[in-house]
Amino acid sequence: MGSRQHAPGAPEAPAPGEPSAIRNVALVGPSAAGKTTLVEALLVETGTIPRPGSVTEGTTVGDHDAAAIEQQRSVSVSVAPVPHRDHKINLIDTPGYADFTGALRAGLRAADAVLFVIAAAEGVDAAARALWQECARLDLPRAVVLTRLDQHRADPDAALRDCRDAFGDGVLPLHRVLRDADGAATGLVGVLTGTTSGTGAAPEIGRDRAELIEAIIAESEDESLMDRYVEGEELGEEELIRDLETAVARGGLHPVLPVCAATGLGLPELLDGLVRGFPSPVERPAPEVTDPSGGHPRGLRPDPDGPLAAEVVHTSADSYVGRVSLARVFSGTVRPERAVHVSGHGMAERGHPDHDEDERVPHLYSPLGANLREVARCVAGDVCALTKLGSAETGDTLSDPARPLLISPWPMPDPLLPIAVTARTRSDEDSLARNLNRLVAADPSLRLDRDEETHQLVLWCTGEAHADVVLQRLREGGAEIDTEPVRVALRQTFRAPAKARGRHVKQSGGHGQYAVCEIEARPAPRGTGIEFTDRVVGGAVPKQFIGSVERGVRAQAERGVAEGIPLTDLEITLLDGKAHSVDSSDAAFQTAGALALREAAEQAGLLTLEPVDAVSISLPDEHLGVILGDLSSRRGKVVGTAPEDTGWTVVHAHVPASELVRYSISVRSLSSGTATFTRHFERYDPMHPAE
Repeated sequence: MGSRQHAPGAPEAPAPGEPSAIRNVALVGPSAAGKTTLVEALLVETGTIPRPGSVTEGTTVGDHDAAAIEQQRSVSVSVAPVPHRDHKINLIDTPGYADFTGALRAGLRAADAVLFVIAAAEGVDAAARALWQECARLDLPRAVVLTRLDQHRADPDAALRDCRDAFGDGVLPLHRVLRDADGAATGLVGVLTGTTSGTGAAPEIGRDRAELIEAIIAESEDESLMDRYVEGEELGEEELIRDLETAVARGGLHPVLPVCAATGLGLPELLDGLVRGFPSPVERPAPEVTDPSGGHPRGLRPDPDGPLAAEVVHTSADSYVGRVSLARVFSGTVRPERAVHVSGHGMAERGHPDHDEDERVPHLYSPLGANLREVARCVAGDVCALTKLGSAETGDTLSDPARPLLISPWPMPDPLLPIAVTARTRSDEDSLARNLNRLVAADPSLRLDRDEETHQLVLWCTGEAHADVVLQRLREGGAEIDTEPVRVALRQTFRAPAKARGRHVKQSGGHGQYAVCEIEARPAPRGTGIEFTDRVVGGAVPKQFIGSVERGVRAQAERGVAEGIPLTDLEITLLDGKAHSVDSSDAAFQTAGALALREAAEQAGLLTLEPVDAVSISLPDEHLGVILGDLSSRRGKVVGTAPEDTGWTVVHAHVPASELVRYSISVRSLSSGTATFTRHFERYDPMHPAE
């Protein structure tokens, strides 16, 4: 794409020296709501870009290699700063697909408030409700913007009713739409002020105004405000707007603003609302930090002169500048040509080991979608892009090398969809390894598992769309790969008790090999593993070789005796044996023990066991019947149900792991995208006879 500079002719966004002049606003909503179109319209409105089309849907900072697929799905976090009234508003575009909850949470971590985007022609669906709950769990202030008023099916009044039904009575209009004779949106009327912009017929706003004022007063710190209002005193506009910010910040009020990106209707009012109604970084609690050497957790203050503490919320690779780290600064100031300490919590189970490195920041940038503009500093409360930090991964902390800190991580979704991949040729293996390392560094919601039992390379993704993006990026990185069915690691145990003799006797000149042992093996309770007991009397097997027999038995059990399936849940007793004063050895008795176990298995017969997982499914009550029926078809056993929130139930079940390989796709489909589930290994059970 050439040089990565800001578009020519665009005005410089202000670089405020105070965090109070910054607003970090995450745009959240379903994928078709028009979030990125709205960002582009606001950039044009403020003169930040000269024309539409300068920011591509779904493209992230330095992420050209995924541009093609991300034009179809907005799957990453991108930032666009816009200036307004001497403030800097960082608009943080987040994914709308449920598969990309990890990226959504990263965007929310960088934000101090949320602008919830709903298309006026679509209303509120199950996906929108799930996104709203995600924001509510983080206690982020929220406002709603109704977009795409120019579409022929757009009905902002119906969309407002849908929002109130779905999100609660705290959702109240700040502006209502004016319409012309054909019903098209031509202007706005302010609910608090009564002032209009544009022309057209105005709706009745008396009831809306009363509800809005009462909601503002309920959150006001001025206890006399309600008395004055009840007594009929006319409250001042500035007074109400000041308390409006308090009500929004406390989460008791979610103002609704109608906007049309295509015509510009409502954009100035929205910008005013973001500056005047949303909290600055100073007014929001920062995440806790700890001293890696053992200090107690403590809070941060957004002080530009405080200790440096920033967090990487997105990582990407760029063909021009290398690795790009998008970071939110919570304390202190980041400057180029300075050293930072990069530290990670470590998530070994996801391929993220602990690390602590000092690195120099060669350049510092302000991101604008896929463009980077070099800046001299980034103060507390702001968002910036740093390049060429070789060890930095998403979720890492950047701090002062002289005073290292570690920011508490945000919760990551558990990836539950396994995809087994293999390099097509030997020459593709190196490329696959490089690309996997890059993807895992950028995406903490992706888990890499090299299964030692099935010998498969398994990528655990959060859903089908996530898997599609991961595979596409691997292929675009130059790796020719194939996928294959995910295999489930099985176990075997004995069907009945058995006694057997292992005899290893060889003579080939010099010292020979001599070891004889007799064992008894019995099936043990599930989860017992391999238990070994010695009942030898009279020294038939010398003490120094009893451990050798056990090692041989355990090694053979791990290798398995049929189809390479390991043995488990056996009580093995060493009963007797024979030794030679010269030819017996540790190796000989290990071999004899292994032979005895194989002989016992042949006598007893083998029972194949499959892993069974404990599953907990959270779902709306209206989908309970179909989910229970589906569990039954998967050989699942429901062990209990419990009410969760109003209208929601949690189902607890035990399900064979082989039936859960693509369950994340099925459960989402069966519940219209609303159900979520967790799973963990419970036990091994005999496979169904049909298997």
